[in-house]
Amino acid sequence: MRVLIVSVGDANPLHWNGRAVPSAMAKVPVSGPVAVGTLGLTGDEQADRRNHGGPDKAVLLYPSEHYRAWEHLADDVDRPAFGENLTVEGVLESDAVIGAVYSVGTAVLQVSQPRRPCFKLAAHHGIRDMAVRVQNTGRTGFYARVLQPGRIGAGDVVEAVRVPEHGITAADVHRVLNIDRDDLPAARRLLATPDVLPDSWAAILRRRLDGDLDDQSPRLHGARDQGSAPGTPATSGGHA
Repeated sequence: MRVLIVSVGDANPLHWNGRAVPSAMAKVPVSGPVAVGTLGLTGDEQADRRNHGGPDKAVLLYPSEHYRAWEHLADDVDRPAFGENLTVEGVLESDAVIGAVYSVGTAVLQVSQPRRPCFKLAAHHGIRDMAVRVQNTGRTGFYARVLQPGRIGAGDVVEAVRVPEHGITAADVHRVLNIDRDDLPAARRLLATPDVLPDSWAAILRRRLDGDLDDQSPRLHGARDQGSAPGTPATSGGHA
């Protein structure tokens, strides 16, 4: 497992449904090692503080193996095309156990959650159902928190330090949360396993157990108030 590309991005407007929404989706590769702290890579902006960034979503990793599957798209899918900070080789969502700890360069990262695709992927690629495609294929990428700040560069080995015995992966969480939303036994398993779900996601699954199915349309297609958090962009940790 290794890092192929390290990327950061500035926050700029994306145009969607006749409005401009702030996004740091368009990232560019950097040369040489980059410092990473608890809120992400130096030079990476956070356009939407409400839905992106923060310690649990400090670094977005995207498997390079997925790019072959996107080659049929008409738009440019040169890496990085999915807002990722680290384009990685050898670790898929189905390999990334929630809570697993990896050494990367001189930093230590911990897998925290799968990425939940949002409409900004569609705006970035100019394909209206792009977020839906990413979600349905499971080629989402996944987030990591930073346990030990350090420096990460292209070519760095990604080495497993500790993997939790529960075995629940980012792909498993994504399937239950976003795809098989009627799989209530799997939802109960996720809720019963400590430190697997963010509190907000646990709340979604508890409501499902009570018969209240969440609406994914605002996230996937863009409601009027989605991605419009007030304030100016903050540096570090942004992905969309």
